[in-house]
Amino acid sequence: MSLKLFQVDAFASATFRGNPAAIVPLDSWLSDVQLQQIAEENNLSETAFFVVRGDGTYDLRWFTPSDEVDLCGHATLASAYTLFAKLNYAGDAITFHTRSGPLVVSQKADGWLRMDFPATPTELDPNSADFAGRLEQVLGVGPTEVRRGPNLMAVFDSAADVDRAAYSPGLGGALKEMDSWGLIITAPADADNEIDFVSRFFAPLKGVPEDPVTGSAHCALAPYWASRLNKKLVTGFQRSKRGGLVKCQVDGDRVFLEGQAQLYLEGEIFV
Repeated sequence: MSLKLFQVDAFASATFRGNPAAIVPLDSWLSDVQLQQIAEENNLSETAFFVVRGDGTYDLRWFTPSDEVDLCGHATLASAYTLFAKLNYAGDAITFHTRSGPLVVSQKADGWLRMDFPATPTELDPNSADFAGRLEQVLGVGPTEVRRGPNLMAVFDSAADVDRAAYSPGLGGALKEMDSWGLIITAPADADNEIDFVSRFFAPLKGVPEDPVTGSAHCALAPYWASRLNKKLVTGFQRSKRGGLVKCQVDGDRVFLEGQAQLYLEGEIFV
């Protein structure tokens, strides 16, 4: 059996930036084992699969090389880009049915894609001081506080601290101790920068040591920085090696995330 595959750089202003995602459109669902095998073979932080429903909406699922996940922003962005740019989707907005509920992605006149996602606010962890010390051991630099949402979020004093944080294999064990599989690190952007905050994201327990640009992390980052800066519109830059810009708007329990996407590869896989 042959299947189409698109590789799209999401949250990217140009190819080789942002976060690459593999997108596999399906006529009907393969087994979970096959889906996971394809994701493992692709060996990207995320492979997304979608199947159209009778009403023109889509079921969407996301897989890392090792696990299916509940929410993924960059592969949703890449899926919408694939439908709009390569599969001749004629509407203005696409509804995806996912583990995190319906997610709507619209295409703006300037080509940017706008995603309607659930906000996932964080709270200061009761063990913040202890966790901060543990993270300093494995990252080489310590945060001022550690917050908890779907993932841990460590807040640093400066963008330079975020840059200095160094991934090490010991992070996976530390995250297990803290009962989390993912870690967001973040800090205010430099004062002379047009962006509001910077971040990085690590998910070694899901087979992703460092993710280039993470839409789902911005579901937590946006409410935090919007509240801290007293702004509804905030812009983040994920400072991975590839880097990516994410525009964010907080509206109650929803977060609107905007990004660009670039097609890198179009081909066929055989399973």
